[in-house]
Amino acid sequence: MIKDTDSIRSLKGVGEKTEQLFAKVGVGNLQQLLHYYPREYDAYTQPIALSNICPGKVMAVKTRLMKAPEVRGYGKKCVVTVVLLQNNVRLQLTWFNMPFLRSTLKRDVSYVFRGLIQEKNGRLVMDQPELFTEASYASVQGKLMPIYALTAGLTNKMIIKTVSQVLEESPKIPEQLPEELCRQYGLIPLSEAIQQIHFPKNQEQLLQARRRLVFDEFFLFLLAIAKMKEEQGSRISGWQLKAVWQTEDVIRSLPYQMTGAQIRVWNQIESELKGHIRMSRLIQGDVGSGKTILAFLSMIMCAENRCQSALMVPTEVLAKQHFEALCALLAANGLEEYAPVLLTGSTSQKEKRRIYEEISEGTVKMIIGTHALIQERVVYQKLALVITDEQHRFGVNQRKNLSEKGREPHVLIMSATPIPRTLAIMLYGDLDISVIDELPARRLPIKNCVVDTSYRKTAYRFIREQVQEGRQVYVICPMVEESDSIDAQNVTDYTRTLQDLYGDEINVAMLHGQMKPAEKNDIMERFSNNEIQILVSTTVVEVGVNVPNATVMLIENAERFGLAQLHQLRGRVGRGEHQSYCIFMQGDSASETSKRLEVLSKSNDGFYIAEEDLKLRGPGDLFGIRQSGLLDFKIADVFADSSILQEANAAATEVLSEDPNLVEDKHERIRQQMETYLRNITEEISI
Repeated sequence: MIKDTDSIRSLKGVGEKTEQLFAKVGVGNLQQLLHYYPREYDAYTQPIALSNICPGKVMAVKTRLMKAPEVRGYGKKCVVTVVLLQNNVRLQLTWFNMPFLRSTLKRDVSYVFRGLIQEKNGRLVMDQPELFTEASYASVQGKLMPIYALTAGLTNKMIIKTVSQVLEESPKIPEQLPEELCRQYGLIPLSEAIQQIHFPKNQEQLLQARRRLVFDEFFLFLLAIAKMKEEQGSRISGWQLKAVWQTEDVIRSLPYQMTGAQIRVWNQIESELKGHIRMSRLIQGDVGSGKTILAFLSMIMCAENRCQSALMVPTEVLAKQHFEALCALLAANGLEEYAPVLLTGSTSQKEKRRIYEEISEGTVKMIIGTHALIQERVVYQKLALVITDEQHRFGVNQRKNLSEKGREPHVLIMSATPIPRTLAIMLYGDLDISVIDELPARRLPIKNCVVDTSYRKTAYRFIREQVQEGRQVYVICPMVEESDSIDAQNVTDYTRTLQDLYGDEINVAMLHGQMKPAEKNDIMERFSNNEIQILVSTTVVEVGVNVPNATVMLIENAERFGLAQLHQLRGRVGRGEHQSYCIFMQGDSASETSKRLEVLSKSNDGFYIAEEDLKLRGPGDLFGIRQSGLLDFKIADVFADSSILQEANAAATEVLSEDPNLVEDKHERIRQQMETYLRNITEEISI
């Protein structure tokens, strides 16, 4: 009998090499393996006639073979081809190194061929299709096969095999929710949900399993938020700061006029920093709305009161940019005495020792860095203000750990992710919320267009023109590498294609989450310095750096992302004085897709787009790549699952009202799970 805490090495067929591959995707033990959910599913749909095929999709084609296969080459090094023809529609099937098909495929026999239909040189082709008899396909029709996120060397088949072994050999997964709670909210048992999320027999089973796991994830998160709020108590502040003229001088000296929304939120912050109640505030505002200057003003106010402030951001590149921007602002206002320090994972040990000493002695008043700010060796003398940028990239405990570094410091959190207020109140129940709902007047609105793939050559010409004018470009792809079952652009091949197209005149580079942090930082640094003109990336640039010179964003397979995430990605451009453009390339021709994407084409308002996203997203969106990435839940999506979030919030409120400390026997498992959750929750720090 195996335990869910056992190492993945306890499984048959898993050696050191395979263990290392699983470690790359964050799977070290059997519990983590069971909760490594598929990213999407391959559905064995009803076979169609040849005349109904559509390029760019995985389809099953049912037809009678009219001619024997053609075989070129010898032995294992051969190519087998079959040409299907029906109602003037011609489809070429090709298999590589499968000579046995010469005798397997018979004339005048009906088969089902299944695979990705592509258009190559004006011809419709299907490479390496699966082959079924009518009877064998009928046995799998309607089934959903899991497709997992992979890394080089780790195959989908390998993950399916290991997950199957755990589910067959492990004991029943213990239930963590009381029976009456499951009954009240119509939740299937946890064991059943885990089984069905990996190997659903049909779409209905998958929806039930997913609903249960999403509910659990939201439920534990909301309990953790409630626990944090409870621990805050009356929120009495350890610091009552005095208003200082220096902040007013800095505001007047800015090369631009702050918006009314910025002034309103700054007045709230300044008032709370002076008050007896500890500030715990979330600032929401679109990319470019001017949140960072509010953070800097807050840090200046702390420094003038002889107190310390710490600004924590999710990436080293962003930390360095904030550091340089703050240094420039201080120098421009004669406040060099408050020069900040920069503390990140790559800071040398010698430099770290110096910084640790300055922080503990209180000689440095402003500290900027990554999660290195919350390491045990960092001891603050008078930490009065904690600021985190891009809150959803940090775990609940990390926010808590930083705030506990001082004596009840004020907490300010900034996020460019537009969240409808009803959801924000639940997700950030321990915070007051401010919204910056104006963009600076100097910003030129981004010009948007939604196009199909026939526009790609035109887009490439436009990109070349922009680069020749000195500008830079982002290209976003949904995949890291090519997939046999998903027809979507991938970063690896796309980078090669663009470099071949533009040659040595333009430097093209790629960026994705599977790279090492140092490599990602180096690429972003080079892009920031215009050493790279075109950056082909996955969504890891969603929380990126400020590159005002980047004026074009081309998003391939835009239909694979939620509207809110597309808007967040679009925010990487439009940050400078030049006109910026966003091209949403639609990979399918569905009218529903066009309708969704047109929302982005018509509006640059993130909060309007977030609300529309909630209205337009349906159950069908749950079977693709997880859309929003907000708060880095494993399976839950704040936008698509907003109704489940509301149910989980009601359930958490009900349970805590009945048993605030979760001491009753029926809540024992919940208490254990929440304690584990609070202890182990970590962030995915990615660019």
